[in-house]
Formats: sequence, C-alpha cells, structure tokens
Amino acid sequence: MSAASCLLTEDQFLCSICLDVFTDPVTIPCGHNFCKTCITQHWSVNVPCQCPNCQEVFYTRPELKVNTFISEMAAQFRQSAQQKASSSSSEQQVSKPGEVPCDDCTGTKLKALKSCLVCLASYCETHLEPHLTKSGLKRHQLIDPVENLEDRMCTKHDKLLELFCKTDQMCVCMLCTVSDHKTHDVVPLKEGYEGKKAELGKRDVEIQQMIQKRRLKIQEMKRSVELSEKDADREIAAGVQVFTALKESVERSQAELIDTIKETQRKTEKQAEGFIKELEQEISELEKRSSEVEQLSQSEDHLHLLQSFPSLNAAPPTKDWTGVSVRPPSYEGTVVRAVNQLEETLSKQMKKLLELKRVQQYAVDVTLDPDTAHPELILSDDGKQVKHGYVKKNLPNNPERFNYHIRVLGKQSFSSGRFYYEVQVTEKTNWALGVARESINRKGNITLSPQDGYWTICLWNKNEYYACTGPSVRLSLKCQPEKVGVFVDYEEGLVSFYDVDAAALIYSFTGCCFTQKLYPLLNPCNNHGVKNSAPLIISPVNHTE
Repeated sequence: MSAASCLLTEDQFLCSICLDVFTDPVTIPCGHNFCKTCITQHWSVNVPCQCPNCQEVFYTRPELKVNTFISEMAAQFRQSAQQKASSSSSEQQVSKPGEVPCDDCTGTKLKALKSCLVCLASYCETHLEPHLTKSGLKRHQLIDPVENLEDRMCTKHDKLLELFCKTDQMCVCMLCTVSDHKTHDVVPLKEGYEGKKAELGKRDVEIQQMIQKRRLKIQEMKRSVELSEKDADREIAAGVQVFTALKESVERSQAELIDTIKETQRKTEKQAEGFIKELEQEISELEKRSSEVEQLSQSEDHLHLLQSFPSLNAAPPTKDWTGVSVRPPSYEGTVVRAVNQLEETLSKQMKKLLELKRVQQYAVDVTLDPDTAHPELILSDDGKQVKHGYVKKNLPNNPERFNYHIRVLGKQSFSSGRFYYEVQVTEKTNWALGVARESINRKGNITLSPQDGYWTICLWNKNEYYACTGPSVRLSLKCQPEKVGVFVDYEEGLVSFYDVDAAALIYSFTGCCFTQKLYPLLNPCNNHGVKNSAPLIISPVNHTE
C-alpha cells in the first residue's frame, strides 16, 4: 500500500467540494469521488442531483455507499502527510513565489512570519526573535507578513498611517490631523477598520439576498418551463387522439399541430435559457464579489481593509429581475383551429370521395377483345392485361382489328345508362385509354379525338398528361396516377377520368352526343426498349369507403 501511495498525488485524495482529504469517500455513478457528507449536503441544496465535476444529471438520487478501497488509501495518505508535517515542523520554510520573504536574510530568503510596522521590515523566525525578547522592540506593532510596508507610510509626512479620516474616507498619520484634516472626523485605524468591517458584513448579507432572489427566480422559471412542457404534452396528446382515426390529410394536420406546439415550447425554453444564463452570470459575479468581501472582512490588516473597501463596497452591475418571468404560452384554441382547418380539408376531400364513390357504383366487368387487338399486342389469358410485344403475329386482318395503332377494345359495348371501369397504369411511361364509338376507322393512322370517335386521355414522355380533345390539352396533375377510373354517362354526354388513389377528377369531356355503341379502349403504346414494357391492367373496382 505504501509503495502504491507514493505514486499518488495529494490532489487525488482531495474532495473537490471541501478541498480536504476524503472522509467516508463515496463514488457516484459517473465515477467521481466525494466525501459522503459533502455530496449529500450538495444534493440537498441543488436539485436535480448533478455531479459537481462533470455536471452529469441523475434524475433518480443515487444510493451512496462508502468506497472502502479509497477510504483506506485516504487514511494512509492522511497518516503519511501528518508524519511528514510533524517531521518538518521544526524546519523553517524557504520563501516561495507569492510569499513574503525575510528582509534580514542574506543568501537564501526564508519565509517571513511577521512584519513590523515600526521597522517597516518582515522577519523569519530567527530574525523575529529580537522583537519577542528585547524590551525596546517588544513595543513595536507586529502584523501578519505583508509586502510593500512603505505603502503604510504617509507620503507627505513620512509617518505611519495609524488614523482614519471619516470625512475624506482615507488613512492619515498624526501630522495630517493638525494640517489638511484638522477639522475632520478622525478615528483610530482600528475603529475605522471595525466600522468598515461591519459595513462589509451588511453588504455581504445584501449580496447573499440578491443571490437567493436570483436562485428563486431560476426555480420559478424552471417551474414555468415544466408547466409549459406539461401543457404542451397534454395538447400533443389531445391532438394525437383527435387525428388518430384519420388518414393522410389527418396525419399531415397532426404533424403540423405537434410542430406548432413544439416550436412554441422551444421558444419558451430558449427565452428561459436566456434569462437563466443572465441570472447565472449575475450570480457568478455576485459570488465572486461575496468571496472578495468575505476575504477582506476576515483580514486583520486595518490599512489593507480600509484601502480596499471603496472598490468592493459598490455592488456589481445587476439587472432588476422583479418584473421578469417566463410565462407558459397559452395553447387554448390550438387544437380547435387545427380541427376547423382539417374539417375544411376533409369536407373537400369527402366531396371528392363521395363523387368517386357515386361513379364507382356503376362499375362493369370489362375484358379485352382479341379480335380487335393490333397484331403486336400481347393479351393475358383472362383478357385483363395488355402490353406491346414487338413481334407482329400472323393474325386475320378482320375489319374489327387495328392494323396501324397499337390499340385494343373491350368486348363489352354500352349504348345507354352509365358505366365505369378502372385501369392500372403503374410503371408506364406512355399510354392512352378511354372509350371509342363502334364506327371508328380501325385501319391506318387515325388520331385520338372526339371528332374521330375517341374520348381519351394519355401520358407521353413519362410526365406529360393530355386530354385528347383535338387539339390536345395539357393537364396539370399534382401527382402521377397509378390507377385511372373511366366513367361514362351516355344520356348526359359525359366522359370523366379519375385518379382513383387521390380520389381526384383528372378531366371531363362534357356536352358529348352519343348515338352509337361505346367500347372501352386501351393503348399500351410502344415499349421503347424496356422503359414502357409494363402492361395496362383492368383492375377490379374496390369501392371507396
């Protein structure tokens, strides 16, 4: 143990709170060590529990147990230190930087034990002996060692400053009282010292009160932040509960509500942090001043206290915090406003959903007619899918078949009433679909237009949507449809196209005059290599709830 302790320094056995060798050392969860009494008292004053060294916060107060290993090491170090102290107590210490040296020592200067205000010199133990034994020197006034003893002499009369002028608030000599300070209120240095020391005591009380007020203000602000945080949590919970059952638009509203409340909370916390930082800075300055005042008030040096008093008497500049506070923001009406806005959005969305739901009730089962398909088209066995295959099959060129454009019609025809079907267009870069009248020309290059018997919309170049109105009209869509619904009201002369997933109307042909049978029309377009190789798929209608 002794060999190991030689490798350890004194600082490793000192508690950072009391700055003394550990007594009942305990180790807290972050690994730092303190006297059990010191850390217990520290946590009794400072809440929450926090390590004085690394500032780690412990929200649950740690259980403190004495670290027996460190306790034994500290005890051995204390015993070793005491032995060293006792062995060197008889030896005089050499003056170190910052210590007052003996004025009579030649060569190596020893540390002074006392300073003489009569001789204006400082002495070590050896050279002080005459002042303790000789009758003439015994009457000299000795004080704790100080530097610059000549500063204690009156610069005008070269006499000892042993009086204090209350009128001019300065130290004077005896000759000053019969010249410049003849009519002034002059008292002995000790009386002036005691008066100023009493004032310092009062000033320290005032500083401590200011510190306490600021600590209370910090606690008040922290409570306000906690209340604000609880209010925010309640509002967030209420918002979550309101929006849980809703879909996309509701989730967006929920996120916006949470962001708004959290942003308000962040502003509140930022404001509080600013105030707290200011308060802590003021406390730091006040504590520094308190330490200086306390150090001066404990001084036995009359002259030093009186000369230093003016600079420490004035309080450091501080702010009046009486009217400053952090008010928790009011969240009243936040949810109501969000819900009102949501209701408006949902109302519009519901109209779209109701419209789509209304037309979906006219859904019909559509299958593709292979007798109408262009020879390069590939149809699925169930007649629900079609894609371009490049290879031109050897098929009969019957009147119903398209021989130029890559198109195909449905088997079912409609000459009255309403009907609706849906086509999946996912992963397609080009396509066209809609309805066509029975008498369309299926041979040669015929454009898609109502004048030629086609009511269709199409996608070109991946993101360009058109209504084929002859000439075509460019459509502006918020998102690319993955499934397109086609609705026809024969008597009304209406053909409408819907983005099924968004429940949004894409385009409507109105005022049409139908006199012939209408057939569903699909055009998967050329593959363009593999970019457009996905099929068009006639999908079963899942009625929107």
